[in-house]
Amino acid sequence: METEFRESGAADDAGIDNLYPQAFPEEDLLPLVHELLRSDCLGLSLLALRDNNVLGHLAFTNCSVPGLNARVVLLGPLAVAPNFQKQGVGTALINESLQRLKERGVARVQVLGDPGYYQRFGFERDTNVAPPYRLPEDWADAWRYLDLRTDNEAVRGVLDVPAPWRREELWT
Repeated sequence: METEFRESGAADDAGIDNLYPQAFPEEDLLPLVHELLRSDCLGLSLLALRDNNVLGHLAFTNCSVPGLNARVVLLGPLAVAPNFQKQGVGTALINESLQRLKERGVARVQVLGDPGYYQRFGFERDTNVAPPYRLPEDWADAWRYLDLRTDNEAVRGVLDVPAPWRREELWT
């Protein structure tokens, strides 16, 4: 059975609500996910499905860097159902979403995540654009970026995030 990718809509809420507690049993990410899905700051919300069952979900939030005249998004959260982890669903979801973002003119993607995982997609440690909150020292390598265009201008500053991400506990 082949994995299908499509943007999420209101009819997918139940599948998304079922997915996140399974994927993150020790974290309650649903309030953030709901806030992102209902906000005007959402850049992309992509689902991975098989037989109309949600296997994975990935959200990108529109952000900005002061002085940068290019589209910037923040990747996250990303969830894959436990029975489908380590089977390429997350990788396929990221690859599909990066292609869609590139087609939409997004220039840069930021992420706070596992360096070993995200460097497989070309994400590099970011020392030029700072996250909106000071990260714990041992998380420094987890703050990463990926340029989707080759003509990106040099950038320095602090990532400006919309309201759903303006909670320090999401960053520390």
